[in-house]
Amino acid sequence: MTLSLRLPAAGGLETYQLIGTPVAQGTYEPARSRLAFAAAHVVADPLGDNAPGAPAVIDWEHTLEFRRHLWSLGLSVAEAMDTAQRGMGLDWAATQELIRRSSAEAPDGRIAVGVGTDQLAPGNHSLETVIAAYEEQLAVAEEVGAQPILMASRALCAAASSPDDYRKVYDRLLAQSSRPVILHWLGSMFDPALTGYWGSESLDTAADVVVDLIAENTAKVDGIKVSVLDAAKEVALRNRLPIDVRLYTGDDFNYPELIRGDDQRYSDALLGIFAAIAPAAAAALKALDDGELTRYEEIFAPTVPLARHIFAAPTYYYKSGIAFLAWLNGHQPGFTMVGGLQTGRSLPHLAETFRLADQAGVLTDPSLAVSRFRQLLAVNGVDA
Repeated sequence: MTLSLRLPAAGGLETYQLIGTPVAQGTYEPARSRLAFAAAHVVADPLGDNAPGAPAVIDWEHTLEFRRHLWSLGLSVAEAMDTAQRGMGLDWAATQELIRRSSAEAPDGRIAVGVGTDQLAPGNHSLETVIAAYEEQLAVAEEVGAQPILMASRALCAAASSPDDYRKVYDRLLAQSSRPVILHWLGSMFDPALTGYWGSESLDTAADVVVDLIAENTAKVDGIKVSVLDAAKEVALRNRLPIDVRLYTGDDFNYPELIRGDDQRYSDALLGIFAAIAPAAAAALKALDDGELTRYEEIFAPTVPLARHIFAAPTYYYKSGIAFLAWLNGHQPGFTMVGGLQTGRSLPHLAETFRLADQAGVLTDPSLAVSRFRQLLAVNGVDA
């Protein structure tokens, strides 16, 4: 049966007929040829006071069930990252509980957790205060036995006056970690407060700082996640890393080519978009394992327009698209987010997200998705 609905378009409504074929569902073993983390979102409790600025109230049942879904597809989980609304609604108390609950359920070696400084109040802080905040969060990762991801810190960016200040902070933290960490470079398009991270607004100059830091701490660095949405810059950095240090792509625009790699190296994955396209990501990685490069491209290619739309400027609202697709696909009962962030994207933007998700084959139950989008239209006063 052909499904259709009326969707917002050019200031009015148009009939959209679904054309996509959902990617086959199933369970997968972790990919053999690449490490692949999906940065997962959190599901808000619809009965909680999740107003802007209020402490996060989380629907733990659906939040954890979504992580089980990702693990069943062979993906690992990057927990408590910016996708989970760190610094945009998820407070430190809720973050700690999230890390502990997820780590308790994670298969061995299938979780890494964000370690940052977001428990600090906005304002100026000394480097020692920043280090102490990182140490507090690192202790939680150590306690639960999860791999730490040293997240880019707004407080550090504000406190640092030179690359040497970044080196001071990271050298101290790397010396304390009991296991190799994943470093984290988040571009200003994801968070304007991180402009000039590593001590320079020039990506090339910042890359020099990163390469020197890693070269002097190779035994303590598993890899670095890079989210600057510039494939050429990522490849240039990747080729400069020690051969046993991974580059985890965080490029939600160019991930198929970066994960596939070239005749020198490839990128592993630590991506928010993988939470939205998880079945497609799992199927594409299996094809890559099996040497089926044409199939790999066929699966991933239609997901790229969706990813570029979800992560369109202002990019930091991409989290709304991740939660929206989780709702359409039945992974949460309502389209609500901590901090009220479901309002971060307009109805026309969400309508285009729906179209592109259909065309990418990631609406796993098209009938449910149509029903839920009609509910969204009705709530917004649209008679479709």
